[in-house]
Amino acid sequence: MIEMDGAVNTGNPAAALINGLPVAVYICDNEGFITTYNEFAKQLWGSKPVNGETRWLGNVKTYTLDGMLVSPCQSLSAHSLSAQTDALEKKFILERADGSRKYINHHTSLIRDNEGLISGVINTLIDITAQKEDEGKQAMLAAIVTSSDDAIISKTLDGIITSWNHAAEKLFGYTEQEAIGRSITMLIPDDRLSEEEHIINQVSSSQIVDHFETLRQHKTGRLIPLSLTISPVKDTSGNIIGASKIARDISKQKQAEQQLQHYARNLEILNSFGKSVAENLDVQTILQKVTDATTQLTGAEYGAFFYNKLNENGEAYMLYTLSGAPKEAFEKLGMPRNTDVFKTTFRGEGIIRVDDITKDQRYGKYAPHHGMPKGHLPVTSYLAVPVISKHGSVIGGLLYGHSKPAMFTQEHEQLVDGIAAQAAIALDNAKLYEEISIINARKDEFIGLASHELKTPVTTINGYLQIIERSLAGSDRNAGFITKARVQVGKLSNLISDLLDVSKIITGQLPLSYATFNLTDLLAECTEVMQQTCTTHNITVEQPEEPIIVNADQQRIEQVIVNLLSNAIKYSPQANEVLVKLNHNNGQATVSVQDFGMGIDPNDQKHIFSRFYRVEHVAAHISGLGIGLYICNEIINRHGGHLSVNSQLGHGATFSFQIPLN
Repeated sequence: MIEMDGAVNTGNPAAALINGLPVAVYICDNEGFITTYNEFAKQLWGSKPVNGETRWLGNVKTYTLDGMLVSPCQSLSAHSLSAQTDALEKKFILERADGSRKYINHHTSLIRDNEGLISGVINTLIDITAQKEDEGKQAMLAAIVTSSDDAIISKTLDGIITSWNHAAEKLFGYTEQEAIGRSITMLIPDDRLSEEEHIINQVSSSQIVDHFETLRQHKTGRLIPLSLTISPVKDTSGNIIGASKIARDISKQKQAEQQLQHYARNLEILNSFGKSVAENLDVQTILQKVTDATTQLTGAEYGAFFYNKLNENGEAYMLYTLSGAPKEAFEKLGMPRNTDVFKTTFRGEGIIRVDDITKDQRYGKYAPHHGMPKGHLPVTSYLAVPVISKHGSVIGGLLYGHSKPAMFTQEHEQLVDGIAAQAAIALDNAKLYEEISIINARKDEFIGLASHELKTPVTTINGYLQIIERSLAGSDRNAGFITKARVQVGKLSNLISDLLDVSKIITGQLPLSYATFNLTDLLAECTEVMQQTCTTHNITVEQPEEPIIVNADQQRIEQVIVNLLSNAIKYSPQANEVLVKLNHNNGQATVSVQDFGMGIDPNDQKHIFSRFYRVEHVAAHISGLGIGLYICNEIINRHGGHLSVNSQLGHGATFSFQIPLN
């Protein structure tokens, strides 16, 4: 055997040439024994033949491309020797001793001696494994491109389409024959042509354009929202020759985003509406909020609320609120008449939603207009929802219009119906509040009038009692009754004065006469007078020796101090001490009155300064109307000060007020 797997034999040029070829070359004699092979053949086989294993290359298995094992007698060399002809090419799979496989092209050429007899065969094996793998990859890529749900398009740098898969046909409506060879601009809307120049510039710079969201045009002209990924296409030398484009339809994603934004916007409107309506008890404000919110939610060009207020003929409704249009648009037209279109709403029979009201059978039946009056805002889409109170009465109707047909949906209908129910509750509460306010106003008016009217006869009675008291002898047994009667008249007079003060506070007419005085002296006088009239409690005063000068209404501040002292004594019947303190700090004078009585529950402390509020557990056995602290609080507030309470149930209470210094 002549082996050519060593160094090139410079003395044998032919052998050197064959040994250096980048293809496998080996020679078999006419019996199939390998007689010569080159370096590349050894590399391709994975080992070199040895004696006894060289007939028909016994250490390497050969398969056809469909996987059939080829026996030595079926080999291409055997075929050439048998048929006495050359075999130009046949593809096989070589399986080497280590189990690895190589795809090869097998060529054979017969060797003849000088007499023309066949002496052997030259075999050439070309390794096409890489080519087959590339073909497999290309086939796989082609299958992926063909079966992809995304449109995959390739184009030149000039924008000429060179490939077009099935998904592109479905997405854009053009067949492969219609698309290939045409410019990519056929898919680009006119107002987005500049995007193509930007994309080509990016691709030409070897940059990938990833997830670029834009709009492209269907064959019918319909715009499609897409996410584009564009990559450069290079030739074998690495030169950029074009671009591949993957286009994904994101219509559903965009619809979902818009739907989410729509829901978020509606939720924001509903939250804002719910909060504002819950915080308001004014009918006009509530109805305007309802009209504005529902007009915005439905996308109506204009919306209106008509109160269900009938005239003497039972046919007129009062426009109460309007949104999306000026009131002038309705003022000249009058109120909706009692036609078939409006009856359903204002009788509370149900919701009306019509895509085109002008084609509705209930529309246009009545003279003189037979439809919309001249100058009326254009209405095609129509939606009307009754607003019904919890008692079943129809408060009114919400009406919406749009100049385009089919603008209102079932979702709009449900939204407005829900808000209408919520609005009905708010309106019921507002009406109830209005009624209570009217009753309160009348009550306050009565208190003021009654107090004023009672003041004169009580004063007269007190005068007559004084005359009788002076005319009685000291030994007269009726003198004691007269004295007691005058005490009760005094209490009644004080009560009437308090009620008059309440009336003045409510009407904003409580008079204040400001003057500069010494609060230290005033507090001493008040406690001294109170101590003289009270024998059950010892009143202790803690105050600085220096004067504390304030600018206030002395009589009203005295009224507050006396009231707090009286309460401290009244609500501590089991105690015998009241502590009064006066100090000043940070431009404020502070007076506190502390008792050691029953104390005040925290829940009652929240309402203690409210008008006519009385603590339940003491109201039964201690007289009063619950207006003294209310008056004190108002007086101190009017002075720019603050009245507060600090108390624990069973441990007494401390009332304190602060007013500014002079």
